[in-house]
Amino acid sequence: MGPLLRTVELFYDVLSPYSWLGFEVLCRYQNIWNINLQLRPSLIGGIMKDSGNKPPALLPRKGQYMANDIKLLRHHFQIPIQFPKDFFAVIIEKGSLSAMRFLTAVSLEHPEMLEKVSRELWMRVWSRDEDITEPQSILAAAEKAGMSAEQAQGLLEKISTPKVKNQLKETTEAACRYGERSGWALCLQR
Repeated sequence: MGPLLRTVELFYDVLSPYSWLGFEVLCRYQNIWNINLQLRPSLIGGIMKDSGNKPPALLPRKGQYMANDIKLLRHHFQIPIQFPKDFFAVIIEKGSLSAMRFLTAVSLEHPEMLEKVSRELWMRVWSRDEDITEPQSILAAAEKAGMSAEQAQGLLEKISTPKVKNQLKETTEAACRYGERSGWALCLQR
């Protein structure tokens, strides 16, 4: 009899490069580590606010550390992370609300696509310096991840519904309840 299957919840936002690193490592090794990976789209802004934390880029020393750290981790994990050219406009000003609502809708209606669509949104913002806020950008990401245009459009139409908004809020609040201070939460359950 092998080791017990454990459930790991990854609360993440595609604005977080550290979430992307955690996501890729967990996806790569979930079978080896015998884990049931549950992806939980959430809003990093809500987590930051709840914890009293600020984005690392807003604090010069943390921002400098993060830039160096991401370069090292990019090579170590072989994940094509690079900072967007206009980092503050992309990460701080535009944010990820629409993208995270879209991922919430994917999670609710097509959970089998959540990993691929999440990865594609990370690739857009953190590898190819492409938009993730405009409807056409979100649709392009979903289609590139393998979703049909009709499926993607149907989900995009649901991002403003109370069901999707409430689910994203509830998931973000669940992440906050775990007490993480880093901006994203990885939770291991027995």
